[in-house]
Amino acid sequence: MESRGVFSYENFVHALAGSAGSVVALTSFFPLDTIRSRLQLEDDRESRTTLAAGVELVKEEGVWTLYRGMVPVLQSLCVSNFVYFYAFHGLKGLFIAKDQNALRDLAFGCVAGALNVLTTTPLWVVNSRMKMQGAKMRKAPSGQSGNVQPGYEEVKLKYKNIIHGLSKISEEEGATALWSGTVPSLMLVSNPAIQFMVYEFLKRRTIGNGGGKKELMAITYFCMGAMAKTVATVFTYPLQIVQSRLRFGGKYQGVHKSMGVLEIMRTILRTQGFIGLYKGLEAKLLQTVLSAALMFLCYEKITSFVFFILGVHKKLNARS
Repeated sequence: MESRGVFSYENFVHALAGSAGSVVALTSFFPLDTIRSRLQLEDDRESRTTLAAGVELVKEEGVWTLYRGMVPVLQSLCVSNFVYFYAFHGLKGLFIAKDQNALRDLAFGCVAGALNVLTTTPLWVVNSRMKMQGAKMRKAPSGQSGNVQPGYEEVKLKYKNIIHGLSKISEEEGATALWSGTVPSLMLVSNPAIQFMVYEFLKRRTIGNGGGKKELMAITYFCMGAMAKTVATVFTYPLQIVQSRLRFGGKYQGVHKSMGVLEIMRTILRTQGFIGLYKGLEAKLLQTVLSAALMFLCYEKITSFVFFILGVHKKLNARS
């Protein structure tokens, strides 16, 4: 089979479809991502379920707190997924063969993930902070002022947008601060890599059992995406806890710039026990599994539609 190369229109379509699908998905389930972030960052939040945590946040800060920082997150996600999908399918185009397998997909996913992390981490550092600015985080009752409730401290960050945030962090903390959490992020390339490996495996098995290439039902794409993301999330969640704390920076209680991944994990284990490494997992699974499932569904339908239109266009040109 002939290689289609890295720079091709087909790779661009895959990247655009993946980017659009992820934006639709995260927009649909964004409040769950907000709840997950707060559970990961606030050790003293007592809510045991996603619903209870959401109700608690709305009572404390209002309903709009569930959508705080949505625009920069969507902007970052759009760029990030475009890079990832393009890199993943570009690598598949270079090494395309009849014997595609799970191990090859895992390797492609890891390389694409590493490229994505190195190029887009600054965007995620900024939007992680923008998402928290104005939030009333539970901390020791010191330095309270204004309408902030006792036992709370308002996160006072003033980033107007991603570009302004990149400039401010670089100016105040140095350019290296823009790559905070890069180490756990590089370790977390295993998350989308496992996700794509499982998804591609399920897709090959499902299509293969049908005897040749065919278009699957929407619910099938949705379920395969959900299963793939569930497996990936459960395996890598402790690293996501560490990543969230490092990205938030030294402003987070108990986290210092000099602390490494293992040191933060040991701190969590010492203060919260093993369960602390999986705090907010329910919210994360709800958000990320539903988002990934919807993302893969949108991605498959968009690519199918675009390639169908291109096929019709080629046939019409051939006849004329």
